Amino acid sequence: MLIPKQTTIPALVRVKPGALDRMGIYAERHELLRVVLFFSQGLDGGLLGQLTASLRSRNIQILQQTSVESIGFEKATELFRQSPRNADAIIGFGGGKALDVAKYVAFLGRHPYLSVPTSLSNDGFCSPQSSLTVSDRRHALPAAVPFGVILDTSVCLNAPEILWHSGVGDLVSKFTAVTDWKLAFHATGTPVDDFAALLSDASVYQFLVRPKRDLEGMRSLGTALLLNGISMSICGSSRPASGSEHLISHALDSVSKRPRLHGLQVGVATYLISLLQRQNSDENPRRIAALFDATGFWRAIASDPFDRAEWLEAARVAPAIKSDFYTVLSSRDCLPEIESALRSDPNLRQCFRG
Repeated sequence: MLIPKQTTIPALVRVKPGALDRMGIYAERHELLRVVLFFSQGLDGGLLGQLTASLRSRNIQILQQTSVESIGFEKATELFRQSPRNADAIIGFGGGKALDVAKYVAFLGRHPYLSVPTSLSNDGFCSPQSSLTVSDRRHALPAAVPFGVILDTSVCLNAPEILWHSGVGDLVSKFTAVTDWKLAFHATGTPVDDFAALLSDASVYQFLVRPKRDLEGMRSLGTALLLNGISMSICGSSRPASGSEHLISHALDSVSKRPRLHGLQVGVATYLISLLQRQNSDENPRRIAALFDATGFWRAIASDPFDRAEWLEAARVAPAIKSDFYTVLSSRDCLPEIESALRSDPNLRQCFRG
């Protein structure tokens, strides 16, 4: 018997240099003639001018422009109430905060959402969730996969290099996330969507072929992160993109005096978790370490090391962050192995102080 299943994917996808200057053309083709624009606070005025000029060149009416500085749930719902109801689309432009808020406003108003990231620091620009704070804690709230993703690779290439490293760190987490997903299936019967897992895995291998920070590398990383978002939409779960490495990062956001970029935390946690998962996938630590060497990720972390005590505390509380979310951290007491790895593994030693 066939099991009916519906998957939402972007109808409009552009990943190339110069895409920002063609935003008006893309909107016109899809009859999105009235838009609401949310952009990152502090966004380069030249980029904002490029976008608005492109829209106006095709007579696209910008009903409202709003600078986003907060990812609070209450603020996002307030912005939704203030937004015009006659918009044809909502545009999120800039970094994570603007994209998450715009995506959630679009979801509440049932409007098509156009995601226009200016960097590639994580896969959130095409995920079916919005990361907002509720009572000072980050939560992944249901949203919708974007109707369109417009990724100007020349713009992303000009973003700070540390954001590239963050994107690399978030991408490789798919290796350990998929392994955790399969562990959960064998331990608790958690269903695994094979195609979503395959798509998530394949996106990383695609980037491994040529992990360089140039226009082609931006296209490869951007496409891979986009496919991660779609893999979550396919199975209706964060499982293909998020496992125990994300639990550690979420815990760090709470316990650390100075949380770092999501992808930096996730990247180091991914390598650490791959050591714990070795009996299931022995090649992953080698692949991840080699990629971090090739991209300069290890050097970026070593230039500003993490606090070892904070990581041990994060690893201690991480398994309890999500109920019914089985990972390798659920399989045994991993703290002794983690403490040993942080002090003895040559790759991890350079990442920590204290």
